Amino acid sequence: MKQSETGDPVPVLALTDVSKSFGAVRALREVSLRLYSGEAHALAGENGAGKSTLIKTLAGVHRPDTGTVLLDGEPVDFQGPADARDAGIAVIYQEPTLFADLTIAENIFMSRQPLRSFGRIDHAAVHEATAALMRRLGVDLDPKRPARGLSIADQQIVEIAKALSFDARVLIMDEPTAALTGSETARLFSVVRTLRAEGAAVLFISHRLEEIFQLCQRVTTLRDGCWIASEPLADLTEDDLVHRMVGRDLDELYPKQDTRIGECALSVRRLTREGVFFDVSFEVRRGEIVALAGLVGAGRSEVVQAVFGVDRADAGAVEVNGRTLPPGSPTAAMDAGIALVPEDRRQRGLVMEMSIERNIGLTGLDELGRAGLVRRTLERGRATDWATKLQLKYNRLSDTVEVLSGGNQQKVVLAKWLATEPSVLIVDEPTRGIDVGTKAEVHRLLSSLAAEGLAVLMVSSDLPEVLGMADRVLVMHEGRLVAEIPRDEATEASVMAAATGRNGGSGEEAA
Repeated sequence: MKQSETGDPVPVLALTDVSKSFGAVRALREVSLRLYSGEAHALAGENGAGKSTLIKTLAGVHRPDTGTVLLDGEPVDFQGPADARDAGIAVIYQEPTLFADLTIAENIFMSRQPLRSFGRIDHAAVHEATAALMRRLGVDLDPKRPARGLSIADQQIVEIAKALSFDARVLIMDEPTAALTGSETARLFSVVRTLRAEGAAVLFISHRLEEIFQLCQRVTTLRDGCWIASEPLADLTEDDLVHRMVGRDLDELYPKQDTRIGECALSVRRLTREGVFFDVSFEVRRGEIVALAGLVGAGRSEVVQAVFGVDRADAGAVEVNGRTLPPGSPTAAMDAGIALVPEDRRQRGLVMEMSIERNIGLTGLDELGRAGLVRRTLERGRATDWATKLQLKYNRLSDTVEVLSGGNQQKVVLAKWLATEPSVLIVDEPTRGIDVGTKAEVHRLLSSLAAEGLAVLMVSSDLPEVLGMADRVLVMHEGRLVAEIPRDEATEASVMAAATGRNGGSGEEAA
């Protein structure tokens, strides 16, 4: 590690008093950051805090208006991403962009393959170089395997290998675990620790605070584009970090209201989809939040998609307010009063190229239209009302929904479905990929909706969320509903015992 004249270590990459504005919006205000060799450094902050702008400044996408970027203690002026890459800075994004029809090796060495005589590509050398990178990362991936069909986790490993092939010294990881399972996350963290041991500097961005404390040594917190603190994580608790991020204590991250449980709104009886889930039965009553918990792959999302009619069940029945629904008909489910907020909001919940107001209005085209034409004044009024109710942060309702933060995109999906005035709301991973402040807002919304008499069925992999919000916890294991645990008996141990197929959990076993 390079040292200064005073003997202090010199950061591999640093920002000093950097500011960046886009028109009247000040995205960064005199922000400083120092990344050291062999260290994983977390970047924390709510959506809109300036994290993305900071990343793009380090990566050469944006040039600072004021302030300095330092490489090995010397000022640099990146003219573009290629300059940053050549300086050894690589960004691993949440959604990798590989060429699906090329092999892993071809993706890594695209346009710079070693050549043989007469300009022919030396495929053997490409494959051996790729295999060496995989061995260095401790990962078993075949260099000749096509990128098509790779999991998100494997695609990220390929992107990391590509960065190493450019001799990257700084690795910036932007929400890399958002779409990963627990085992995939553990493998990624093992790779990161290997890179740290080799002297790489890692900047890690995640909304999952437990991951920050597990992987990183230091953290820099941003709020509203301003630098709040850079400090060792060993000196902090999760509550301390949350307070720095949002500027207030979040004692009510799970603001569960007392509600009066009413009559049955949703009844699922012996629902089965061959090879996916089997003989699933449960009820959700008005005023109740029921969590569907379990490990990834247990069949939770598949069950709620069958309840809503996205997938057709092979057997069983779904009743809403006593009315039996025909299988495989989302239209019938909507008419009966079911709303489904899907897990993948970008692919299944929103039309990213459409405006905010048009997305909110999609579930009410019959009400907003006349003679096949949508009345813009009604559409805008509907969107304005829900944007106000859900405290949506936006510039103009006519902006495309893709410009919103993840948390605000989730609010648009919620607005779209709540506008249908449902009696049953199904939310699949309602707070995945959103910051802690917005997460508290979503929890508060779900709690208030239940207090108003809505029946809420929540699929969640976030165990504290399950324990904090649910009146009852239904646990699935390998496609079967194996336990029903009341709120006062639900603990991490009891839920995980049922989710992993052990019999040590409390609560009664589901029939």
